[in-house]
Amino acid sequence: MKSSLNAARRARELAEVRDLVVDVLVVGLGATGAGAALDAASRGLSVAAIDAHDLAFGTSRWSSKMIHGGLRYLARGQVGVAYESAVERGHLLGRTAPHLVRAQPYLLPLVPAVSRRQAALVMTGYRLGEGLRIAARTPRHLLPGPFRVSAEQALALASPLGSRGLRGALLSWDGRLTDDARLVVSVARTAARWGARVLTRCRALEVSGEGALVRDELGGDTFTIRARTVVNATGVWAAGLHPDIRMRPSRGTHLVLRPETLPGLAAGLHIPIPGESNRFALVLPQSDGRIYVGLTDEPVDGPVPDVPQAPEEDVTFLLAVLNSVLEEPVRRADVAGTYAGLRPLLAADGHTADLSRKHALLATPDGMVTVVGGKLTTYRRMAEDAVDRAVSLGGLKAGRSRTANLPLVGAVRPDGSGKGADRLAERYGSEAGAVRALMAREPWLAEAGPTGVTGAELVWAVRHEGALDVDDLLDRRTRIGLVPSDREAALPLARAALAH
Repeated sequence: MKSSLNAARRARELAEVRDLVVDVLVVGLGATGAGAALDAASRGLSVAAIDAHDLAFGTSRWSSKMIHGGLRYLARGQVGVAYESAVERGHLLGRTAPHLVRAQPYLLPLVPAVSRRQAALVMTGYRLGEGLRIAARTPRHLLPGPFRVSAEQALALASPLGSRGLRGALLSWDGRLTDDARLVVSVARTAARWGARVLTRCRALEVSGEGALVRDELGGDTFTIRARTVVNATGVWAAGLHPDIRMRPSRGTHLVLRPETLPGLAAGLHIPIPGESNRFALVLPQSDGRIYVGLTDEPVDGPVPDVPQAPEEDVTFLLAVLNSVLEEPVRRADVAGTYAGLRPLLAADGHTADLSRKHALLATPDGMVTVVGGKLTTYRRMAEDAVDRAVSLGGLKAGRSRTANLPLVGAVRPDGSGKGADRLAERYGSEAGAVRALMAREPWLAEAGPTGVTGAELVWAVRHEGALDVDDLLDRRTRIGLVPSDREAALPLARAALAH
């Protein structure tokens, strides 16, 4: 397949790129970087895209898996950001990634701590969000509207809720990703299908608008990739390549709970954070049965780590907010795993929760474009804007972006539009049949590890999704690694897939 990423393709294209001058070199293969590679390649430009680690290694895999319509930004008067979010959500739901993005219901339980005035204000906000959906031309069948439910209906959708004092709930809908890392992989593979050279384990040591000095982190040799323009899409690490940028990263921590911790949770939860007028904790049931609880918004000072850690104070805070609406409290021992991501925010005065999520472009005179800020939902628009600026700076001949209507690899809506669709269809879309065929070849390929992931899926990741080692398989192509004990149990299956 033209979209397949694997070790053999990497070796071939690593050799090719040393002798070329590409139109666009993209540094960073998170959502925005992979999106920029796809945007440029689909315009007919020659593209090389590199990352020091793996696809979705950084912030893109540490999200809440939400594709949201920007309601929070609307409440702050950031109408442009809110509308952009709603439009991009509509693209993902309806055209570009309907196999990975679905509508998810969320309940805001009306407990005694939520006053009637606050409930009325939230419902007004939900109705404004419905206006955003209409303005973005997202069909109602893809994203239902909000309404109030009774206490009995709320408990039917979320039985762990405490019943004492519960006077109902507000039900709203928003977009949810099956897996944020899988979205990045799908974007990168689509870029490869359009001819982009997607090269992981290639670290940019020095970057200018004319290319980069790069080290192959597997082979160890150093070489130059020459380019007419460069897009710096390294997110929270952008200042390392563009020292004039001032970043103020914000840490978002999540808890990972096993399915049995909150049984009977058919909807997500919005839980108001005490003392905050427009902030909510999120309880997010996942397709693998696990449940994520998040998220914090705390400034981070000092060097940016490759893999952020969730501090214990964040865990304590999230448990306290969660337990404020539950019948039976979740204990610290019930937390099976944690993760934290760093938002790539531009420095400004004020609390990080109040900083604008609008993205920004910064260009150097020699042709390097840096894109920072933004959020996962708007990755495609960020990529489009970055490539537009690169095309202008480099005087490149290219048409307008086409990615708003360009389906990603696998983008066929499964039967039932998500209702009862099987796990493979939700993760692989139109490629689910090929994965099932692989499962039928040998008994061990149908063997399921933690979270139901099979040996065939791991082999598929090695052959077609660019997985090069155990970490790629367990921490990014699947999310088994979010629970350390599950990761340990899955190691033999992952090693077998790499050796197959």
